[in-house]
Formats: sequence, structure tokens, C-alpha cells
Amino acid sequence: MIIGVPKEIKNCENRVSLIPSSIKTLIENNNTVLVEKNAGEKIGFTDEMYEAEGAKIVDTAQELYSKSEIIVKVKELQKEEYAYLKNGQTVLSYAHLAIEPELLDVLLKKKVTTIDYETIQTSDGKLPMLMPVSEIAGRVSIQIGARLLENTYGGVGKLLGGVPGVYPSEVLIIGAGVVGVHAAKVALGMGAIVTMLDINPEKLREAAKMFQGRVNTAMSNKYNIEKYIKTADLVIGSVLLVGEKTPKLITENMVKSMRKGSVIIDVSIDQGGIVETIKQPTTFENPTFEKYGVVHCAIPNIPSCVARTATVSFNNYVLPYILRLSTKGFIAAVKSMPELYKGVSTFQGKLTDPDIAKSFGRSYSELSMLIGF
Repeated sequence: MIIGVPKEIKNCENRVSLIPSSIKTLIENNNTVLVEKNAGEKIGFTDEMYEAEGAKIVDTAQELYSKSEIIVKVKELQKEEYAYLKNGQTVLSYAHLAIEPELLDVLLKKKVTTIDYETIQTSDGKLPMLMPVSEIAGRVSIQIGARLLENTYGGVGKLLGGVPGVYPSEVLIIGAGVVGVHAAKVALGMGAIVTMLDINPEKLREAAKMFQGRVNTAMSNKYNIEKYIKTADLVIGSVLLVGEKTPKLITENMVKSMRKGSVIIDVSIDQGGIVETIKQPTTFENPTFEKYGVVHCAIPNIPSCVARTATVSFNNYVLPYILRLSTKGFIAAVKSMPELYKGVSTFQGKLTDPDIAKSFGRSYSELSMLIGF
């Protein structure tokens, strides 16, 4: 197959979908790989490195899309890319279609088949393509939070771990999934006092066991969020509902009750966010705003600030799926890999994801009926 690797054009997005070693593997399996000029330059993967592994460099995104059967991206398609899509193409990306109705309409109109990394799910409920970005987002969120607590960035001026004789900062993590666990690891490592909330008691049990009692745990409900947010210096939102928009768990009144100079980082913003006072995402160029004396941060592509690490980690997970699609073909690939089947959101003009359909009140088609499975 002909596989296209476009340059990511989302604001401050520095990652690239495939690295030279992945290109080599794909070409060894009888594929042709097209890479847009300078696609990996920001993180040290030059055009010459791609060419050395057999990739063909193309000058423009338009040319790349016109020639490719499979498009492999990191982030969702941007408006500038909509016009390049063609009927019958397959696009893989972190699409977040539950909050992207315009993009969904374009994909359906152009009869593009889409596989959303965030909904690829194994039989035991794990989300393998969210693993690499969630691990990094959780760790980096604490690094960002520690910096935002400094006076220079609008915070109250507290060191996350304190010093001898000075009480550490309190970190509240809402959501005990991969993001939350990795945020807790870094926060504990820096000496903070950490409390984790989740609606699933088993996740809290796992966290308590993992951290050997060093993390305080409680059920996530309105009462507990109101209680713990009042004393938190740093709040991390790390809630995920697969394929659905996240609920607003932190209300405006809760934000009003927080200490002046405290910080909220909503890692859930990719799926709409959990904070009522955050109406839209922020960016690396303008990462924060202040509301009721609280510093708010909601950057949707946090892993991009460590783009080299994030890209290599991402490739460790994505390559097997690209190989299966390119060597078996779409239908055979999704039939043979149930987790890949779960990731299909649109197929030849039909919406196939029930959760996305629910988010917009639309009808959907069972993929199994469309592909004879």
C-alpha cells in the first residue's frame, strides 16, 4: 500500500507520526511510504534520514494526500487538510470526534474511513494507543503545574515538595487511570501530598497498592471534589470516557472556593474537559488564564512539548496496527484484530461508533454489517 506521513500542522504540534525505523519496517513489507518535506525536522528526524530508509519525500501535503491510500497522523485533521481528503482513503489519528462535529461531517461526506487511536480497545478494556500519550501527559502535567505554582507564572509561590520545616503542596488528581497514575508518580517523587479520586473503587485499590499507602484515595463525587479542592494547590483533571465528551465535574462555584494562586490543569480537555470555567483549550503559546484568582491551563497536546520522546513511544504502539492494515488490507485487518475494529469511527460514509453517535444524537451503522463480519 501507499502510506502517507504528513507534517503535523496543529498549533505547536512538534510530533511526527512515523520515525525512520518504522518506515524501514513498512518498506520491508512491500509498502511505499511518502513523507512530507520536513515532517520530522523539529525533533531531529531529517528528510535524509527518511530517504536512507527508503521513503519518498514529497513537497506538499496536497501531493501526499492525493497519492496515499493510508494517512498516518498524530493529531486530528485540521481544516486546512479537509480539502485534500479523497473517497476511499483511510486516516489514522487521535481524532476526538466526540467534540469535533465539523470534522465528522467532512469525513462522512468524503466517505473517508477513520481509525481513532483513542478508541482502539482490547478485550480487557485497555486502550493501548492512549497508553504512550497518557503516560507522558500525566508526568508532564505535574512538571507544568510545579512551574505554574511559581510567582513568576501567576501562582501562589509554593514549591511542590516544600522544604524541611515547610509543608509540601497538596495535589488533587481527579481520575485514577493512566494519566492520573503517572501524574501521581511524579508528584510523589517531587515530595507533594497527593489525593486521587475516581468513580471506580478498584482503580483506587490498585493505586493504593501501587503507591503503598503514600497516596490518599477517595471516591469521586460532588461532595469529595468540593471537599478536597478547597485545600488543593494543584488540581489535575484526568478523566476519560471512551469516545464520549467528559462531564463537567469541577463547577464554577468549586473554582471560586479554591485558594488564590492555586492551579488547575485539565488534561481531559481533548474530550471536552471537566472544568466548567474552561470554555476552550489553551495553547503552548498562551498556556494559561486566570479566573477567580486560580490559574487555569488546558493544553490539548501536552506530549508535544517532549515531542521526540512522545513520537518514539507512540511508534512502539502504532507500528503493529499500520503493518496489519497495509499487509492484510482494511477489512481483513479489522476482522483479525478486535481492538482495531473498536477504533473504526467512520467507514465509507457511515458513522460506526455508537458512543460518538450518542454524543451528537445521530444514528450509526454496525461495522460488522458493512464489512460482512
